[in-house]
Amino acid sequence: MRYTFGIVLCFLLNYGFSQDLKSNSTIDFSYFKGNIALHNNGILHLITDHPEGVVIAWSKKTFGEKPWHQRYNYPDYGISLSYQDLKTEELGHNFGVYGHYNFYFFNRQLMFRIGQGLAVTTKPYDREDNFRNNAFGSRIMSSTYVMLNYKKERLFNRFGIQLGFTLMHYSNANVKAPNTSINSITGSLGINYNLDENDQEYKYDLKDDEKFTQPIKYNVVFRGGINESDIVGSGQFPFYILSAYADKRINRKSAFQAGTDFFFSNFLKELIDYTVVAFPENDVDSDTDYKRVGLFVGHELFINKLSVVTQFGYYVYYPFDFEGRTYQRIGIKHYFGDRWFGAITLKSHAAKAEAVEFGVGIRL
Repeated sequence: MRYTFGIVLCFLLNYGFSQDLKSNSTIDFSYFKGNIALHNNGILHLITDHPEGVVIAWSKKTFGEKPWHQRYNYPDYGISLSYQDLKTEELGHNFGVYGHYNFYFFNRQLMFRIGQGLAVTTKPYDREDNFRNNAFGSRIMSSTYVMLNYKKERLFNRFGIQLGFTLMHYSNANVKAPNTSINSITGSLGINYNLDENDQEYKYDLKDDEKFTQPIKYNVVFRGGINESDIVGSGQFPFYILSAYADKRINRKSAFQAGTDFFFSNFLKELIDYTVVAFPENDVDSDTDYKRVGLFVGHELFINKLSVVTQFGYYVYYPFDFEGRTYQRIGIKHYFGDRWFGAITLKSHAAKAEAVEFGVGIRL
């Protein structure tokens, strides 16, 4: 995870500063404060006060130079940094770095931002020194934040205001146990500053959305990573997933999917052996297969070369009971040309994460 954090951070910084920071861009600063959501009774002892923090963001504006700008109502994209004091000694302080998109509604008065990145905690779980922290099993975690703000730019010269709600999420997706995760629901207040004296004019010349058709495409994806069961100290093991599915684009933004997953999750081998010894009353056979097969349906939202994937699956081959027969997957894909793509996805069972998946695939 440390190497992944370094690679992502270098990519984001290089991406941001390779742009012209003084051209059609803004900087904003938001303070947030609120509550930790009690999504699991196991974290009740960690909720002692109201967490607070700040988000600092640089956003590049779009004005319709590319078709996807116009399709999505001229969004912004950029880099953001966060700091949060979780107001609990066991949880410490978190620092995050993200890539984000801002989407606008209601005459650009309502801004919806989603940021995805990595966070570092100052107080991860430690068996001897911090055993009460069952939320963060590793120092480096995946992090997502969402903002829904009323936003008014250029209220005072180049300065504006924004206020609304911010949701912060931290989880290592069971890369290492424990991993109960933390969600903060907060109110936020901030200011924004335009780096240009005036904005460009928006282009309204989109013509390529008409008469768009595409035949059914067939996809093959190989995913992998490492994870651990909920048993602390049971060990991290590699997993592999082979997926095959068909998709049909109904327009330039959306495609529907249907296919199958083959799961080879080695942590289940250890969990099966542990269950046989520790819980004989569960009547689990030591020869129980650790593999699983699932069928799924899904949706893909195309944004330039990036896309957002959501899938819902059901295990049709399920020899060992682990978190139920239904599962979900959400994540992002990046296309390299028309066929090849890379993907980072989170697989979960409802609110319980199982793994962060890193994949490569082809769309034929």
